Amino acid sequence: MSEEILINVTPQETRVAIVENGVLQEVYVERTRRRGLVGNIYKGRVSRVLPGMHASFVDIGLERTGFLHVSDIVQGLEDIDNKDNGIASLQPVSINSILTEGSEVLVQVIKDPLGTKGARLTTRVSLPSRYLVFVPD
Repeated sequence: MSEEILINVTPQETRVAIVENGVLQEVYVERTRRRGLVGNIYKGRVSRVLPGMHASFVDIGLERTGFLHVSDIVQGLEDIDNKDNGIASLQPVSINSILTEGSEVLVQVIKDPLGTKGARLTTRVSLPSRYLVFVPD
């Protein structure tokens, strides 16, 4: 399987395309007039916890609250050893046992706000360096 990342940078915009086996998979366009929030790191405050959706809304100082799903919370996963096939699987736990309204959480934006929806967030914060990506744990 061949995978390519094509990047085109101009003063007005940056375009990135991901191509797998000669087929375009994803395209990202970022204009200098409207820079995206993806990759930004915030210290937010949990405004609502929704157990039925296994998610919470986090106020990070933007117009709309961000959306944080339990699967995007590092502390929300327990490592369970599956002895049948020798593969460790991850089992989500209840969002109520991890977050409470008013608690503070460090998050990173993984998807920009769109329309009436807020940004998608994760607690899996990563910091790129020149040659490596630093990830907690």
